[in-house]
Amino acid sequence: MKVLLLGMGMQGKAVAHDLEHSSVVDETLVFDMDTDPLEKYITAKGLQKTVLKQLDATNQADLTELLGQSGADIVICMLPPEFGYGVATAALNAGVHFVSSSYTGEIAELDSAARKRGVIILPEMGMDPGIDLVLCRLAVDKLDQVVGLYSYGAGIPEPACADDNPLRYKISWTFEGVLKAYMRDAVVLKLGKRIDIPGDRIFRQENVHRVNFPGLGQLEAYPNGDAVKFISMFGLEKDIRHMGRFALRWPGHCRFWSTMAGLGLLDDTSCDPENIPFSPRQFLVSALSHRLKYGDDERDIDIIRVQAWGKKNGRGKLVTYEVTDRRDLETGLFAMNRTVGFTASIGAQMILTEKITTPGVLSPVRDVPPEAFLKELERRGIKTANRIEAVDPNEYRPDLLSGTD
Repeated sequence: MKVLLLGMGMQGKAVAHDLEHSSVVDETLVFDMDTDPLEKYITAKGLQKTVLKQLDATNQADLTELLGQSGADIVICMLPPEFGYGVATAALNAGVHFVSSSYTGEIAELDSAARKRGVIILPEMGMDPGIDLVLCRLAVDKLDQVVGLYSYGAGIPEPACADDNPLRYKISWTFEGVLKAYMRDAVVLKLGKRIDIPGDRIFRQENVHRVNFPGLGQLEAYPNGDAVKFISMFGLEKDIRHMGRFALRWPGHCRFWSTMAGLGLLDDTSCDPENIPFSPRQFLVSALSHRLKYGDDERDIDIIRVQAWGKKNGRGKLVTYEVTDRRDLETGLFAMNRTVGFTASIGAQMILTEKITTPGVLSPVRDVPPEAFLKELERRGIKTANRIEAVDPNEYRPDLLSGTD
């Protein structure tokens, strides 16, 4: 079978590596704008199944024609999120299945047409969203009544390489994407009340809490996008009182970026009276990207923790699922690359092997077989741990340890 991979950046490289070892994939046809360094990378890594060609993904007509003529059975889109709808539409028009790691967004509008054409469209198949949603499904299903559901995701440097810059942070995906996410509006549910948090306030002390991880200590958790929209997807409307999705960083990170956001330095529009042709955010990307790179022998850590609490058989229970991964120094793939790229690849292969067969716009929450998915992660060295503890569901609050350094 043939897979069309659009974009072979940091996460796309992990997709190509994974497809190289797939028994069901005969060829990975990669399209990217910047082909020269990728040719060298493919040769250096010995990716025998990977064929590279150049493409401008902004041309919708060319993209539809390409998908139709490529002979591909599925397309994996690892381009920036703004390309997702266009690529999904082109795939639908060409009758080719589609997988991406980005949020569903306006792709949801394609559901009816995809079902009619028998095309599977599976977005949100990455780390966060992706693995976290599968783990949430498993955690929720272990309870009869769900009072709270929190999920956490981290992509941070190991302690050994975290302290050589003031941010205690290094780049394992595009820094432009990181800073854009640092201004994304968030929505959480606390004590049954919806709380809307503007993007420039997600790092404020009142919105940040601490989470303890054995072996690592305390990390700061800040709101990461709209958690409330997932309530109906998990069928939690009846009893849910706490709902949140959070990203994790080393202590001190949130206070710094709260200051930067308050000063307008994360804005993406120029406010200079002399019309300097770049925004504050673009300046930061240019100035800091080369300073926040990992060394060849340095590793990142990816962490996903999901906690659901409520009742099972009338007794208060807390269900926790965790995934932790580290950079593979042999391949050079970061944990972030692996958890995002491998997950997208697994989703595509589940479609190719008919483990996922329902047409339409799907979701990892309801359409990815969770146990089979976790087994595939484990085959790639990404293991899941889980535990169940007794708690009082009316008293348990993982966000009560608040504040920032």
